[in-house]
Amino acid sequence: LSLFLPALKMIRCLQRVLYLSVLVAFAACNAPPVPSDDIFIEKTFVPEQCVRAVKVGDYVRYHYNGMFPDGKKFDSSYDRGSTYNVFVGKKQLIEGMDKALVGMCVNERRLVKIPPQLAYGKQGYGDIIPPDSILHFDVLLLDVWNPEDSVQINTYHTPATCSRKVEVSDFVRYHYNGTLLDGTLFDSSHTRMRTYDTYVGIGWLIAGMDQGLLGMCVEERRIITMPPSLGYGENGDGSDIPGQASLVFDVVLLDLHNPRDGITVTNQIVPESCTRKTVAGDFVRYHYNGSLLDGTFFDSSYSRNHTYDTYVGRGYVIAGMDEGLIGVCVGERRTITIPPHLAYGEEGTGTKIPGSAVLVFDIHIIDFHNPSDTTEVTVTYKPEECDKKTKKGDFVKYHYNASLLDDTSIDSTYNYGKTYNIVLGVNQVVPGMEDGLMDMCVGERRHVVIPPHLGYGERGVTDEVPGSAVLVFDIELVEMEEGLPEGYMFIWNEDVSPDLFSEMDKDNNEQVEPSEFTDYILRQVNEGKGRLAPGFDPYRIIDNMFSNQDRNGDGKITEEEFKLKADEASAHDEL
Repeated sequence: LSLFLPALKMIRCLQRVLYLSVLVAFAACNAPPVPSDDIFIEKTFVPEQCVRAVKVGDYVRYHYNGMFPDGKKFDSSYDRGSTYNVFVGKKQLIEGMDKALVGMCVNERRLVKIPPQLAYGKQGYGDIIPPDSILHFDVLLLDVWNPEDSVQINTYHTPATCSRKVEVSDFVRYHYNGTLLDGTLFDSSHTRMRTYDTYVGIGWLIAGMDQGLLGMCVEERRIITMPPSLGYGENGDGSDIPGQASLVFDVVLLDLHNPRDGITVTNQIVPESCTRKTVAGDFVRYHYNGSLLDGTFFDSSYSRNHTYDTYVGRGYVIAGMDEGLIGVCVGERRTITIPPHLAYGEEGTGTKIPGSAVLVFDIHIIDFHNPSDTTEVTVTYKPEECDKKTKKGDFVKYHYNASLLDDTSIDSTYNYGKTYNIVLGVNQVVPGMEDGLMDMCVGERRHVVIPPHLGYGERGVTDEVPGSAVLVFDIELVEMEEGLPEGYMFIWNEDVSPDLFSEMDKDNNEQVEPSEFTDYILRQVNEGKGRLAPGFDPYRIIDNMFSNQDRNGDGKITEEEFKLKADEASAHDEL
């Protein structure tokens, strides 16, 4: 027993020590923390991107909840429905908060623990914060800027070509999304489905946007960030934009012009041969693609498979197109850019063309003429001997290749392996071809250009010749037969028999039947004693001759009815 007593005393002593250690540890866990000399910061949310971190001298807007260590809230900007706005590092805040905000990014969230000596110290703050209070702040940074800030521009898309950039006094059309620095959307032209249209640099916009749009190209995309001094300032806009808010605009420029602009002609492709250019009063047929300045398509003549046909210089089309179609050649291609005051103005068309839109037309001239034009005849080959020339009434045979003015082929007699045969002067072809075939020798070749009013007119020929089309014929006269004098369908090559009626009246019944008349005339022609007008059906001519002699229309000719043409007081197609 004497051996074990000292050991028992030692064990009991150790038990007392362990018990006291546990009590001390428990007391330490439940006792108030001892204030440190500095703030404690826990970053509870860090955004993926941090374009800018708070520095001393910056102005910030942030939300916060203020709490004691036990979680009891003593203040909140959320409860007031307004951010806390203040300069950092200028002693406008408790020292701990001044330090806690430095280095924060927009949308970053921090839990800040501030010891009393960096908060309200031994005095506390009235009835709200007791002396020697440790303060916890849950802070969310929404905005940061500096009085020395200017407009910041970040171009994230540049078009491949940029022929012109925005300058002061230009009129622009653009789309935008407007957000606060924390990404809160306050406005968007996209949601209204209408561009914002305005002059630049003359005070129609907030100063930051006036600056941010300068130098932009059509189709360029920019992020324009501006401090409140260049936005809506201390008061905001009274609704969606708070006071002292930085603004961010994501802008795409769609259109640009200046009220002093005229039309612009570019991308000209002029054919090598251009003997004539359009003037005011000409009638033009052309194809076009129409688009807005940003490339948005609004119309095309190709989609309708029909040219646009109009007079130029007479106000039949918008003023810019009227001007742009002057001085062009057939086959020429050009791009005409037209400012809105020479197009559809501030109103647009109400559907495809918005108000104040610049228009771009890619045009191809197919055809043009003037109402005063006549048939243009150019001799391309003439035989050495050319004594006998075509005239009205002659029967002619010719070959041709027909095309439109843009070389589109229409027809060719060579494809059929036979000539085209007509009588001149009796409207068997269009007037322009009549002109082209007159005074021509056999073997002669001509290039004939026929304006539509001497061709197929405004209607054209369905599926063959467009309306109001100029026609081009390359013709070769192959054969001709001289016609009869005007007003005659039959003439005698010899003296007329004094017994003409008796010779016709084969059965001597003192009247000539149609068959007797026909047989007699054909016999005279076959024997070379008479000649019928060439190019016509001989039987139809003879029937007509018989009808003219059959005065009473009873189907037979008596001697009293029978007269020679020379004996007629009025002109008839008779003997």
